[in-house]
Amino acid sequence: MIVGILKESASGERRVALVPSLVPSLLKAGHDILLETGAGLSAGYPDRDYADRGIRIVTERSLIFKEADVLFMVRGPAAGVDTDAADLEKMRPDQVLIGFLSPFDDERSAQALARSGVTAFALELVPRITRAQSMDALSSMANLAGYKSVLLAADSLPKIFPMMITAAGSMSPARVFVVGAGVAGLQACATARRLGAVVSAYDVRPVVKEQVESVGARFVEFDLDIGGSEDAGGYARDKGEDFYRRQQEEMSRVVGRNDVVITTAAVPGKKAPILITEKMVQGMMPGSVLVDVAAERGGNCELTVPGETVVKHGVTILGPLNLPSTLPYHASQMLGKNISSLFFHLAGSEGRIEMASDDEIFKGTLFCTGGEVVHPMVRRFIGLEIAAVRTSEP
Repeated sequence: MIVGILKESASGERRVALVPSLVPSLLKAGHDILLETGAGLSAGYPDRDYADRGIRIVTERSLIFKEADVLFMVRGPAAGVDTDAADLEKMRPDQVLIGFLSPFDDERSAQALARSGVTAFALELVPRITRAQSMDALSSMANLAGYKSVLLAADSLPKIFPMMITAAGSMSPARVFVVGAGVAGLQACATARRLGAVVSAYDVRPVVKEQVESVGARFVEFDLDIGGSEDAGGYARDKGEDFYRRQQEEMSRVVGRNDVVITTAAVPGKKAPILITEKMVQGMMPGSVLVDVAAERGGNCELTVPGETVVKHGVTILGPLNLPSTLPYHASQMLGKNISSLFFHLAGSEGRIEMASDDEIFKGTLFCTGGEVVHPMVRRFIGLEIAAVRTSEP
């Protein structure tokens, strides 16, 4: 098959869907690769690095849509962001797309992508099972988001993170509180600890206590009746408004004792729960910093403004968007590996994607085909009845 790599059109997107080091494995498997010129430049991968590995660089974006059987994209067209809408018109019904598709963000975007006729596999839908770990792009990007959130906090905090003993006296370490101990939260804990901060973390899932402690942080426990705290995919389950209200009451006693608060709590397909209220921010020390990693889903803090940094009640509140794109070199390495691993799995030993597959990963990531959205969760989200997957070849 011919694999097409496009230059990302979303505003501020610096990642690329395939890095040069992954090219040989695709070529060895018998696939050809077309790359739009400049596709990897903003991530630190110039065209010559790709050309040296034997792939064809093209200047016309439309040529890739015309010739490629499979498209690798970081953010697919109509993926809930300001991507080039013209890309949808260039896609063919016999074409395959693999990338982030924001399946739960916008009903109209989901339907528009389906109407293009393309067979699309969404990275957000990769099942959290052992066989799919190498394809788990959400976890890869969450790792980087957790790391970068701590650097942003350290840069904004008017204190240093580590304890320091100098001729001018001793300085106590900063105190960091991380809300949510998923992949991003654990990486935030580990990074803050490496910088010398005293770190604590909270998660609605008590089973992550050992993981929090393994990265050098203290697990904060609240006296709450949590019931089932995880869904079948290992994500935190939505607990309802009454639970979040009681959780806020417990958390308010912890937040005010910390110099930095990093929030990472998100529920797939839903707006991020409000965990930090304005009253809690008022109780924080002047000069404190809050980094809301969940800003893309509305934010965990009541005062977060997605995409902006604001100062309220003496506290600096950061609402960064697309943090992995601020680390495009390694983000592209990780994402490229995730995408190519998913592609190799879908294509199998025959080098072609069989639409009649009963494979769990195939069915779990298939977003749309044959002109309609077919993924059960996405269909429920946009108010459609569950449909059977069509078995025609893409």
